[in-house]
Amino acid sequence: MAEASRSPFERRVHLSPDSPLVGSLRQADEGFDPRSDDFDLPDRRAEPDAEPDPRSLSRLIPPQEPGRQIDDWGRSETAFRLADPILNFYYRYWFRVELQGIENVPSSGGALLVSNHSGALPPDGPMIMHGIRTEHPVPRPVYMLGEHWFKGYPGVGMLTNKIGLVAAHPANAQRLLRDEGRLALVFPEGQKGSRKLYWQRYKLRRFGRGGFVKTAMRAGVPIIPIAVVGAEEAMPIFAHVPLLQRMTGLIYFPVNHAFPHFGLAAGLMYLPAKFKIRFLEPVDLSRYGPEDAEDVALVQSLAEDIRGAIQRELDALVASRESLWFG
Repeated sequence: MAEASRSPFERRVHLSPDSPLVGSLRQADEGFDPRSDDFDLPDRRAEPDAEPDPRSLSRLIPPQEPGRQIDDWGRSETAFRLADPILNFYYRYWFRVELQGIENVPSSGGALLVSNHSGALPPDGPMIMHGIRTEHPVPRPVYMLGEHWFKGYPGVGMLTNKIGLVAAHPANAQRLLRDEGRLALVFPEGQKGSRKLYWQRYKLRRFGRGGFVKTAMRAGVPIIPIAVVGAEEAMPIFAHVPLLQRMTGLIYFPVNHAFPHFGLAAGLMYLPAKFKIRFLEPVDLSRYGPEDAEDVALVQSLAEDIRGAIQRELDALVASRESLWFG
């Protein structure tokens, strides 16, 4: 009778240990922890300390889509179609490019193309890329590994991305060559090659520290040496003006037949020199592993061998031509 006279609040004040509001002894026996949180992140300290193999991450890279207009590198097939009439005009009618050894470029898998470099605004890269794109039995896109300074000029970075220029970083090179099996073009002479004066033409500069050999070793791809004749005469450099170089912020301020008096229009005012592009026998690096890239003497030796092969081919091509303009 006294129990019935209590108010509802008074009846609920005293909760038994078995009440689900405080957790019953049966729940404790089953391993229930009242301080647990279902939204806690997992304890990473419980994970093994071993680092995952970076090669296992390649499965995260999306597969190639041939019909895609813009790929992950920013290369645009639409931009190439728009530029095709200009590139084709220079390739077939202005420079009258003679391509030799195109069969040495593999139809599948990664390969590093290594070429000499020249010209105030070098035309060799676009002509090599256009030749592979139009004359190879299995046309393939070619990506050009270039220096970061391209990104510093307004509009230039966006344009160069669309034609396949990729910043020359080891991670980019490995993804292009090893993970995606692409063709990548590199000019080991760098700026030293493109700023050569006319009287220095076809004399190769030093190929850096052999970084391109390390790249190919780590990626497990062959190197395809390329010799290009004609670019030195198409956009020659007669002198440099260091003062104007510092004032304009350009990497060099050349003087030639069209610049500086024609300004930016000089970029299209190439002289009609006859081009010869020769792809040499591939340099097979399959017997070397990624660890061999740390052998400085080996890397330098291979780099010098490749440089010597390109130099000998350039000398032979220059000696065999009868005219700068007709080959």
